[in-house]
Amino acid sequence: MEDYKKETKRTFIIFTFAFVANLVWENLHSRLYLAYGGGPITEIILWLASFWDAVIIVVIFLPFLHFNFLKSKPWIIFVLGVAISLAIEWYALATNRWAYGPLMPIIPFLGTGLTPTLQLGLLGYLAYKFEKYASARWFVILEK
Repeated sequence: MEDYKKETKRTFIIFTFAFVANLVWENLHSRLYLAYGGGPITEIILWLASFWDAVIIVVIFLPFLHFNFLKSKPWIIFVLGVAISLAIEWYALATNRWAYGPLMPIIPFLGTGLTPTLQLGLLGYLAYKFEKYASARWFVILEK
């Protein structure tokens, strides 16, 4: 039961960090897009995107809670995040879900924007590192 509580706290830390970081990221790079679904990019769209990005990061993180051999390979979080971002970007661009503006830096050969391609990988890795830092310090405080 104690492990379950610790895993829940760790997952909450990951989700919270990922959500806040993605909300900042989405707001900063939203200016690099022309439109979402043919319409304007609203704050609610950015909040929803941040929520689902945080969920994806939690799903990437979950195996690291249960498989010890992954704990020494956090770079896998970055690789998986970038791979998922690429799949999302390719699908969204192919179906006209969103369109890049002229200021979006495009990755050659991949045809995707630099900031959305790196987003899940980079923020997922940072969320993992933040969780390690926070858990080592906060769990001692929370358990008192």
